[in-house]
This record gives sequence, C-alpha cells and structure tokens, in this order.
Amino acid sequence: MTARKYGYWISDKDLTFWRNDPDTAWLGKGSVVAQQQTIRAFWASKGKKRYKSIKRDQPSLQYTARGFSLKQGTDGRVFLRLAGNIRVNVVWSRELPSAPSSVRVYRDTLGHWWVSFVAERNDEHLPTTGRAIGIDWGIADIATTTADTHDLPHPKHGRTAQAKLTKYQRMMARRKPKPGQKASRGYREAKRKTAQAHAKVRNQRADTARKWATAVVRDHDQIAVEDFHPTFMFKNRSLARAAADAAVGATKRALIETATRAGRKVVLVPPAHTTTDCSDCGARAKQRLELSQRIYECWSCGLIMPRDKNSARLILAAAGFVRADADHVRPAARTHTARARAV
Repeated sequence: MTARKYGYWISDKDLTFWRNDPDTAWLGKGSVVAQQQTIRAFWASKGKKRYKSIKRDQPSLQYTARGFSLKQGTDGRVFLRLAGNIRVNVVWSRELPSAPSSVRVYRDTLGHWWVSFVAERNDEHLPTTGRAIGIDWGIADIATTTADTHDLPHPKHGRTAQAKLTKYQRMMARRKPKPGQKASRGYREAKRKTAQAHAKVRNQRADTARKWATAVVRDHDQIAVEDFHPTFMFKNRSLARAAADAAVGATKRALIETATRAGRKVVLVPPAHTTTDCSDCGARAKQRLELSQRIYECWSCGLIMPRDKNSARLILAAAGFVRADADHVRPAARTHTARARAV
C-alpha cells in the first residue's frame, strides 16, 4: 500500500497494526514518533504541496517534543538524542533561547546534515535614535537611501562566480549519463562542485543582505521601503541576470524581518510615480523617464539630482516620516501616499 493512495485516511491505529503485521514488520524497527509525524505532515500538506520525489527531494524527519531530548555527554558537550536511542553530535551555531518544541533533521543538496529547532525567542528592541530613512531599490545599487552612508552597491557575487559555474556545468554536460545509465563518478563530482558554487553565492547574498539590514535598523527608528517586486525585470533580457544576482526580494525580506524583531517602524510605499515626481516641489514629470536616464531634472523648480536619490526622498515623504536633520523633505501629498502600509 502506498501513501499516495492511502495517505488521506490512515491513522495512528493503522500504523500500529502495520508495525505488528508480519508482512510489514520492518516498520517496527523505526521510530514510531517519526512515522506518526510523517503521516501528519502528509495530511497537513494535502492540496498544498506536491508529493516528494526520491530523486528530487532530500531526506528529512521531524520529531515532536516526545521524540527527542538534549543530553550532556561525559565530555561536557550537549548532544541530541532522537527516538530509537539515536545520538547526534551537533555542532552548535548558537545557544537555544528556550526549550525547543520540535526539531527537524534534514540533508541539503551538498550532502550536509542539519538540525533545525523550533523555540520561542523574545525580541530585543534597540534604543531609539530619532532618525528616519527612505529606501529605493535598483540594479546598479541594490538599495539607494536618503543617507549616503547606508547605500548598498551591487556586490555582483553571481558574476564573480560565473566562470566556475560555467566550467562545472560544462563538465556535467559532457559527462551526463544516458537514460537508464548510472551516473559516473566524474558526473557526480561535477554536480557536487556546481552545487557548492551555487551555495556559496547564495550564502554571500544572504550575508550581505543581513549585514546591511542590521546597520540600517541599528541607526534608524523609522524605515520607509519601496514595495518593489522585481519580477518584471526578469522579462527584460538586458536586466534579467543582473536583477537575479541583485536578490532585491531577499534583501527586502531581510530588512523587514530584522526591523520587526528590533521593534522599528517599517512602512511599505507603492512605487507609483516615485520616479516621475520631484522631491522638492512635488511636480510630476511631463513624460515617462527611461531606465537609461539616471539624472532627474525637475521642469518646475530646476532640481537636479540622481534619479534614485530623488525616489528615496519621495518614499521617505510618502511614508509620513520627517527626517531629523536639516533636509526636512516633505513634498505635497499625492494620492498614492495614502496607500502606504505599515508592516
């Protein structure tokens, strides 16, 4: 019997019967907690997720509170003991803030095993600074802000690693096994190196985003963020690769999560008219600005400044924040400012 056919109605009683049945006695050798959690996870994903594939998906097991415990060994190190008297020596990245309620053990694409705990954590609010900042997203600079010291230039991590990725992907293409043929050792090694290169770029992007978000949140109480969705850039052949390498969406999420935990106020401002309006007088450009036009010139007051800086000042004003410095930028209210929403 397969979980695909019977997974919607099996219960713990059925599992107990199968564990005691001679035909499926092999189930009794495993942990009943992990088996029960697998069935419940299958029920929870009904209609939401696809079925897991042995070829595509990595193995993982989730344990509830009665299926694991944290013990201290004779050497003084704390290890994880899973149901079935399985000992896992964990390399701790940080101390747990509280007693965990569940744990998931899983393997990534590189073959590394990880342990993820679910525990409650109290957010620590940072001291007030009395400063506000507006943030505009882009490609040449991932984030352009009203404070020059917090601009985030494009690090181009993917472009730096492109040579290695191309080399390993060509190795995979040359050594790709034929249908029904077992993959060679060289193909598996090229595949592993490709995965390592992708993982390194992913970690570099996440590290850059977290460090920048931490600096912004530490120095500002009020954060106005452009509610930007870069999906349209992926349709542009000239911008798709640079937009994907910029990882604007991941940087935006890192900023919002960090600010929320620190107790900062974050307002998402719609991007409508942020490139056509003047941040000094509020006048709107008579024609649409092309992407190649990087300097904004106001036809009404004569303001000349970088286009992204002008947008950042507009975003700050649209959120209703007043900067705590000499540049009290507050253009006339427009219809799109009322749609700004707080996080």
